Amino acid sequence: MLYELFTYLDHLDVPGAGLFQFLTFRAAMAILGALTISLLFGRQLIERLRAQQIGETIRDLGLEGQMAKKGTPTMGGLIILAAIIFPVLLFADLGNIYIQLLLLTTVWMGAIGFADDYIKVFQKNKEGLRGLFKVIGQVTLGVIVGAVLAFHPDVTMKEEVPIARQTNLYGEGVQQAPVFGQAEHSLKTTIPFLKDATFDYHSVMDWMGSEWAWIGFILIVIFIITAVSNGANLTDGLDGLAGGTSAIIAFTLAILAYVSGSVVFASYLDIMYIPNSGELVVFAAAFLGACIGFLWYNTYPAQVFMGDTGSLSIGAIIAVFAIAVRKELLIPILAGIFLVENLSVILQVSYFKYTKKKYGEGRRIFLMSPLHHHFQKKGLHESKIVTRFWITGIFLAIFTLITLKLR
Repeated sequence: MLYELFTYLDHLDVPGAGLFQFLTFRAAMAILGALTISLLFGRQLIERLRAQQIGETIRDLGLEGQMAKKGTPTMGGLIILAAIIFPVLLFADLGNIYIQLLLLTTVWMGAIGFADDYIKVFQKNKEGLRGLFKVIGQVTLGVIVGAVLAFHPDVTMKEEVPIARQTNLYGEGVQQAPVFGQAEHSLKTTIPFLKDATFDYHSVMDWMGSEWAWIGFILIVIFIITAVSNGANLTDGLDGLAGGTSAIIAFTLAILAYVSGSVVFASYLDIMYIPNSGELVVFAAAFLGACIGFLWYNTYPAQVFMGDTGSLSIGAIIAVFAIAVRKELLIPILAGIFLVENLSVILQVSYFKYTKKKYGEGRRIFLMSPLHHHFQKKGLHESKIVTRFWITGIFLAIFTLITLKLR
């Protein structure tokens, strides 16, 4: 909203109005806005949740300090949603298709998570929203996102033309300016670690004909959104774990969006140039500010839990964001914490069923799953586990950025 207003004022030559044309300025304002909303709205929400006795129901799993969390307000994901949505509405270009997709993702998955939390808290149903409805919601979102990215006219990419470089004079030296081809629809994505290598989703559906490639693309989008959102949901089990991990990922996504939307950096890093994707830096900034602001109330000992309202939405945001900037193949590295948490549950359940069928008694790989509970069972304090997971997340984020040149 403010972006459109100041763009109009800039056309009228109003002094200072052109400041909103700078992406970095609007990203900084989005972070500050998200932090402010988190801190102010968060306190009011927590007090209201406490007044209405909207607390977490804790099942005794024999974990240290677990029962002390009983009654802690949940549905704190509303803080994250508000801190993302309002700064984006104020400082982002709302006509940008990528911003529209991310806003849709935030509201859509936030609504599904809210329904789940509402059933648990107000209807006293520990199971919450039926898993089938969650999956339907994730699949539907995947279809919408996949279809938009496959067919919308504003979703394009450009590849550099090596032989058509322009020579320009800068000062005393001679430099070559990169030249990119025409903007075109494409279902290509970047393959990490390989130089000049891209993966074309058309190859997935070659057996049906290239005109059906969008089907394979949408199916992969559905899988990624479902996997990452569920991974974030499983990671939300210790104070500050999901929020801190997501903040690290958000910062990395902001960098990926910035370089993908810049002709200069895209050329230097030899990656796809995606027109208009730079606007996602503003969204990533709001996302980062929201996660950090939420940690003010969610770090140990937590004053509020994000619930499914927050965890499902932040996972979906990360997935859609990575797909939009064509870096989805980096998700196993960037969101490695979510991946490991997911795998720990899958392996635990599968191995238990297998051994029960074979030996008549179920056996376990971990003391408990998801993985963070395994370390709790080993006697590590909750805050130490969370800090070490954050450190691991920072390592994975740095490694993700290194892959841009490690080819």
